[in-house]
Amino acid sequence: MLHEKNLAPETEFDPDSQDEQPVAALQSLIQRLENEVDALHLNSFSQADALALGLLLVDLATQRNLPIAIDIRRNSHILFHVSLPGATPDNDIWVQRKSSTTERYAEASLLVGLKGRLGGGRLEDNGWFDQTRFASHGGAFPIYVNDTGHVATATVSGLPQKADHDLVVEVLTLFRDRNKV
Repeated sequence: MLHEKNLAPETEFDPDSQDEQPVAALQSLIQRLENEVDALHLNSFSQADALALGLLLVDLATQRNLPIAIDIRRNSHILFHVSLPGATPDNDIWVQRKSSTTERYAEASLLVGLKGRLGGGRLEDNGWFDQTRFASHGGAFPIYVNDTGHVATATVSGLPQKADHDLVVEVLTLFRDRNKV
């Protein structure tokens, strides 16, 4: 639930919470996510880059002992996929559904879900939203190439949705910074 407040949010919006939260907190998180998408455009992205990005995700997740599935795809072409210790078959289903959401809307899956909540409900509550194919939960992030557009999707599943999203952003930022020309 949302409630109106003109004050700046004291805490960040929690997409997993069922408690009432300020609209300003939701809007602030949406703005943060939009800024992340805008900032994380790459100069190019090849299959070799997908492997390098995937291995960076594996390295960080292994160091942190995270039980996640990692997936990088270009539409239905899976470029990289691994399930780390502790990940389950359900994580692979979530990966598919989150990836489908990002591929359809060319936005981070968490951003799609948060924008759907601006009206006070959830995107999943709409009859047209097929929850067997799509998930508007955090973890899938669009990979954009400058002057080209959305070329691939990097997805993580196994943590709370905001943590899934933040992990992809952290590693994509590291990847971008290492590969600047």
